[in-house]
Amino acid sequence: MTGTAGPLAGRVAVVTGAARGLGAAVARDLADRGVTVALIGREERGLAEVRDSLPGRAECWEVDVTDEAGMAEAAHDVRERLGPVSVVVANAGLAEGGPFAESDPVTWRRVIEVNLIGSAITARSFVPQLRATRGYYLQIASLASIGAAPLMSAYCASKAGVESFAHSLRAELAHEHVGVGIGYLNWTDTDMIRDADQKPVLRELRAHMPRPARKVYPADQVARHMVRAIERRRAAAYVPAWLRATQLVRAGMPPVVTAFSKRELPRLMRETSFEATGLLGAGGRADSLGRRGPGG
Repeated sequence: MTGTAGPLAGRVAVVTGAARGLGAAVARDLADRGVTVALIGREERGLAEVRDSLPGRAECWEVDVTDEAGMAEAAHDVRERLGPVSVVVANAGLAEGGPFAESDPVTWRRVIEVNLIGSAITARSFVPQLRATRGYYLQIASLASIGAAPLMSAYCASKAGVESFAHSLRAELAHEHVGVGIGYLNWTDTDMIRDADQKPVLRELRAHMPRPARKVYPADQVARHMVRAIERRRAAAYVPAWLRATQLVRAGMPPVVTAFSKRELPRLMRETSFEATGLLGAGGRADSLGRRGPGG
């Protein structure tokens, strides 16, 4: 597919959290479609490896998405080195799990900062360029944006927040011909999910979900759907497709989740130690060793 002409060919795209996982997969799919890609993250080596693997032109910037000055500088550098940005994919994210009352306040806040505040800073940094190019901003969200789960309070709060943020931004920028989309994802095969499956609290949570909701989807497959949504400037994209149906019943989801949790959590807590997981994924591990994870 490399070099295929299409609606994105010749454009410049920014992907945050691009050092691995879904961000790297989205960057590859974009590059295959003739897009020049700016990779943003906090893992310099991983970013460089992704950059060197892409078929077209790409550059990388090591910056924390919660660093307003750093992101503003990166946005300026991207424009100077690659040209004005037409696409932004706000993908950078962290997760953690465990009972809220026993969670580490610093870790809990860090998830909110990276997932929600980091997305807002990403948008603030690049919206001026998107206005000039009549571009498109894709916010990576989650099933957690639609229906919250127990033991994932920071992640669910942040993903509900980014959904509302994207809806607001779309309405604000529509008259300027800037598109804003939301990518609703379920389980995607990334370091974050692999780490989650090593933690009893989250492994058991996923194991007790309905069978379709447990399935893990390859990052490359999810990336293809996200890039198609970018090409078509969609307001929403769902992977898997059945997630769209949850929008119709989202008002009824909290009491169902509460009833399930009231019945199942006491039993699971007797069988499994539900301790806080800390930050999940390779980015989360790097973050805990020097705040180097966000965006990677």
